[in-house]
Amino acid sequence: MLHINILCIGKIKEQYLREAINEYSKRLSKYCTLNIIELPDKKIPDKSNSSIENQIKNIESQNIISHIPKDSYLVCLDLKGKQYSSEEFANKISEIQFINSSITFIIGGSLGFNDEIRKICNESICFSKMTFPHQLIRVFLLEQIYRTFKINNNETYHK
Repeated sequence: MLHINILCIGKIKEQYLREAINEYSKRLSKYCTLNIIELPDKKIPDKSNSSIENQIKNIESQNIISHIPKDSYLVCLDLKGKQYSSEEFANKISEIQFINSSITFIIGGSLGFNDEIRKICNESICFSKMTFPHQLIRVFLLEQIYRTFKINNNETYHK
């Protein structure tokens, strides 16, 4: 069974997002082992500047790196990443499954992550050129992973 990790910065504060994450986690338990690893985010000061923001990104990125599971295929969610249709994403996950039994998706904090993360990842993906809160992206990712399993198992799922 495929092992999927979601390594992310920040806790989900909104109840409706927690409920959606719990629902997709429950649905996914039929198809994979899912592990969501939440790491603390650093508070961005009101009077921030690019130097302070880079420091925060570096601290959060180092924390991510220290929690990456060994021997996992690494995929970061990044605005600079490749965009896939749901079918293409399903094919990609299927391809990865043949070479690795563990996939780790990395979601940065509200400032994103540094280039070191991009360099160590096997691949970067982007859900949209639009910017979304990182908490909402977690729900999007879980939904697409669930859709992937439905597609790859020829099971019906709404379009």
